[in-house]
Amino acid sequence: MGQCYARNVHGVDADGGGVEATTITVSAAGGPEDAASVGGGRGGGGRRSARPSPAGTPRGGRAGATPARSSAAGSPWTGSPLGLPDGIAPSPATSASTPRRFFRRPFPPPSPAKHIKASLARRLGHRSPASASQVPRPPVEVPIPEQGAGGAGEVERELDKSFGYDRHFAAKYELGKEVGRGHFGHTCLARARKGDMRGQVLAVKVISKAKMTTAISIEDVRREVKILKALSGHSNLVKFYDACEDALNVYIIMELCEGGELLDRILSRGGRYNEGDAKIIVEQILKVVAFCHLQGVVHRDLKPENFLFSTREEHSPMKIIDFGLSDFIRPVSPEAKDFVKRLLNKDYRKRMTAAQALSHPWLRDEHRQIPLDMLVFKLVKAYLRSTPLKRAALKALSRAITEDELIYIRAQYNLLEPDSGDGRICIDNFRMALLQNCTDAMKESRTLEILNALEPLAYRRMDFEEFRAATISPYQLEAVPRWEEIASTAFEYFEQEGNRAITIEELAQEMNLSAAAYSIVRDWIRPLDGKLSFVGYTKFLHGLTMRSGNTRRHH
Repeated sequence: MGQCYARNVHGVDADGGGVEATTITVSAAGGPEDAASVGGGRGGGGRRSARPSPAGTPRGGRAGATPARSSAAGSPWTGSPLGLPDGIAPSPATSASTPRRFFRRPFPPPSPAKHIKASLARRLGHRSPASASQVPRPPVEVPIPEQGAGGAGEVERELDKSFGYDRHFAAKYELGKEVGRGHFGHTCLARARKGDMRGQVLAVKVISKAKMTTAISIEDVRREVKILKALSGHSNLVKFYDACEDALNVYIIMELCEGGELLDRILSRGGRYNEGDAKIIVEQILKVVAFCHLQGVVHRDLKPENFLFSTREEHSPMKIIDFGLSDFIRPVSPEAKDFVKRLLNKDYRKRMTAAQALSHPWLRDEHRQIPLDMLVFKLVKAYLRSTPLKRAALKALSRAITEDELIYIRAQYNLLEPDSGDGRICIDNFRMALLQNCTDAMKESRTLEILNALEPLAYRRMDFEEFRAATISPYQLEAVPRWEEIASTAFEYFEQEGNRAITIEELAQEMNLSAAAYSIVRDWIRPLDGKLSFVGYTKFLHGLTMRSGNTRRHH
C-alpha cells in the first residue's frame, strides 16, 4: 500500500491565462511514485498527465500537448456521494483493483520507517525531490546516528579502526578460496608462507573494517581476538594462531577444521542420533562449555553451526568456534543476584514491588526515603478480614524474619506518621498518607476507595507489632533463599502461642474450601493432638498454591 498527497501548482495556460492545477502524487509500496495533474479553477475542463515531465511541463514541449481527458464526462464516479470539490476527481482505481474487501481496515498505516528516514535526511541536510517539477534524483542513504550522537551540524567523530595487530598478513600467509560466510565476515583457506607453520593449511576469518560502523562493533572484534588468545589448552576448542590487519580487513588465523559443522552431520543422519553417539556429542559440548565458564568466559552463541569436526572421520573430535558474541563474566554480588531473582519472579505474588525493590540491600540508601507502597494497604485490608487463627499464624511468621527484612516494613510504618504519644496508627493515618500523595490520577483510578475496607481501624488502633504481622507476605518470603529456616522458626512461635486443636471442617471453613477438599486438608492436621503440623501451617499461610517442595513434617 502507498500514500496519496496533493498540492496546488500555479501555471500559465496556452492562452496566457492563469491556471491552478492540483498535483496528486500516489506513492505505491515498493514501487516508484506516479503523479497526476488534475486541472481545475478557471481552466474549466480537467486534464491530467500520466507522468510529470522533468521540467514540470507536458511531454509535448508545450502546454496542452498532452491528450486531455474530462474528469466528469464518462467518469464512473459521476454523482458519487463522496462530495468531492469541483475540479477534484476521485481515485482512478477501480473497485476491482482496490483490495478494500480483503482487509479489516481499508489500508494499513504507513510505514514509520519512511518518516524516520525523512526526519534524519532533514537533520543531516539531505533533501528528497520536493515536487514532480524537479529532476528525480537517486535516493540518498542516510546513516542512522549512534546513540548519544549530537544534533544537527555536529560532525561525526571518526572511528579508530586500528587494532595494533601485525600488518604483514600477505607476506606471512597466502589467502585461498572462501569456505564459509557469516553476517560479520567470511572464512577462507590460507597457507602459511614462513615460520614453523610454513606450508600448513589454516583457516582465516576475514572481517571487513567497512562493516565496523560503530564503536561497539570495533570493540566486539577486539574482544573476540582477546578471548581466543586467552583461551587455550582444551581439545574441544579451536586453536588460535595469529591476528593481522591491513587498511581493509582484520584477519583471525586459526586451525582448519575439515570435518564440517555439527548441523550438517545431524542433517545427514536425518536429524537422528542414536543414544550412544548423542552421548559423545553432548559430553564434548559440556566439557568445553564448562572449561570456558571456569575461565570466566561465556560464549553466548551455542548452536550446532558453531561446532566443527576436526576431520571427516565418523568419531572425529569437535571444536567450538566463533567467539564473536562471547564476553568475560563480570563478578556479580550476591545482593545483585537476589535483587534480579526477586524482581523478575514470574509469580506476581512473590515479585517485589517498586517500593520494596528500593529498600532491597542492593539499592538501599539511608538518605533516600522509600515511597509509600499500595501493597501495604492491600495486605492490611486482607489482615483485617482474616480469622483469629490466620492472624496468629501471620504474627508468628512476622516474628521469624530478621531485622534486615524489617527495614521495608518499618519505613512504611513511619510514612503513616504514627501517634507521637503511643506510637500507634488508625484509619486517619492511612487517609492522610494517601492524601499527601494524591493526584488526579489517584482520584481517577479510585484508589481512595480502599480506605472503605480499612473501616475497622476507625474504632481501634494498631501498634507496630500488629502492623508487622499485617504487612508480612508469605508469598514474597517464600522467594527468599532463607524461606525454609524462616518457616521453621515461625512454626515454633506458632506452636507456643497460636496453634490449637482444629477439626477438618473448621480448617476447610477457615480456608473457604468445600467438603470436596476434606481429603486434602486432613493430612495437614496431626492425628495425635489435632493441631496443625508444619506442612499444615505453611499450607494454611499460602492456601492450596504452596509449592510441593516443602515435605518436611514436625510432630
